[in-house]
Amino acid sequence: MLQLDAIADQAHQHFRSKNTAREESLALSREALRSSANAVRAVHRADFERARELLAAASEGLQRATAALANQPDVLYAGYVQDAQKEYAEATATYAIVRDEPLVGPEQLGVSWQAYLNGLGEAAGELRRYILDELRRGTVARGEELLQAMNEIYELLVTIDYPDAMTGGLRRTTDMVRGVLERTRGDLTMALRQQELSQRLAELERRSGGIQPDDIGRIQQE
Repeated sequence: MLQLDAIADQAHQHFRSKNTAREESLALSREALRSSANAVRAVHRADFERARELLAAASEGLQRATAALANQPDVLYAGYVQDAQKEYAEATATYAIVRDEPLVGPEQLGVSWQAYLNGLGEAAGELRRYILDELRRGTVARGEELLQAMNEIYELLVTIDYPDAMTGGLRRTTDMVRGVLERTRGDLTMALRQQELSQRLAELERRSGGIQPDDIGRIQQE
């Protein structure tokens, strides 16, 4: 007989420990992901105090999840922890850019480079949403500032030309950012032209006391 009882006990102990760590880290990662997503929503509502609270909760959850998997690297890099890290990186970048604060690097956030760069790209999509809200409020100048931030993100990502297996599919994220950037630039250009037209019509009305139908066409052609 092979006398496998001791091997069986060790195998059960190994997988029980791994499964316990997996279940704990999975719950923590899901909670961190939810906190990060809600932090982004808080930023769009201009509830920055709540956003900071949620970001702190997400950070704590990710730290605990990573610690739980300290001896389980195969589970740590299975995917769900990286998804939570990406969402957290996206939320922190969105918050920092909207608040005009310096970006925090991946080491300080405690996330991988893959998660960080993909999260930065996803933040560009949130900036587009923020810009559109700013345009509805008539704050075109703020939209220009955020568009510049989007452009800088794209200029960074396009330089990271390495295999997707290394970057976590960053090429796809970069392509998304390019499309979002182009659409946002078009929306902002249109808003600027409309603002300029309104200003010139207002000035013409102030000087002449009225606007003729031909005036609008003439100004648009200039």
